[in-house]
Amino acid sequence: MDYNKINFLIIDVDGTMTDAGIYYDEHGNEYKKFCTKDAAGFFAAREANMKIMVLTGRQCEAVSRRMAELKVDYIVQNIKDKEVYLKNFIKKEKLRQDEIGYLGDDLNDLSGMRFAGFVGCPADACEEVKSVADYVSTVKGGYGAVRDIISHILRIRGQWNNIIEKIYGAGI
Repeated sequence: MDYNKINFLIIDVDGTMTDAGIYYDEHGNEYKKFCTKDAAGFFAAREANMKIMVLTGRQCEAVSRRMAELKVDYIVQNIKDKEVYLKNFIKKEKLRQDEIGYLGDDLNDLSGMRFAGFVGCPADACEEVKSVADYVSTVKGGYGAVRDIISHILRIRGQWNNIIEKIYGAGI
């Protein structure tokens, strides 16, 4: 696998960017807890000229808001069949399998992972996902797993330290 070819990340929400919990208030509003540590991964991926699609089977205003803050290229919600959606999107955008990284954690991600040249997952992903993953983070979903997976890709490419220096002015 050539990590340098990865230029498009598809990232699941529930269980990957969150702790998989779904919270409701007394008015039926849905809330999600996002880990701020993941933001560094998103910013680093953008600096490395990667496009990011957040793909989720649920619809939630909290996802829209957080992904807008992170300047995600594609926010795609309420997709029940990720395989059909991705097959059409990848064909339309003329993406190659070796260009795509997929970050997910559960059974509904497996069919979409077939389209990716790289698969990453949180430490608490289901066994079926772990068995197809190229990288299993040591971090649980919702606790910085996305940043860990992105930093893994960028470290192998030799870009992580320079990107962090450029974004944060932190010499590593």
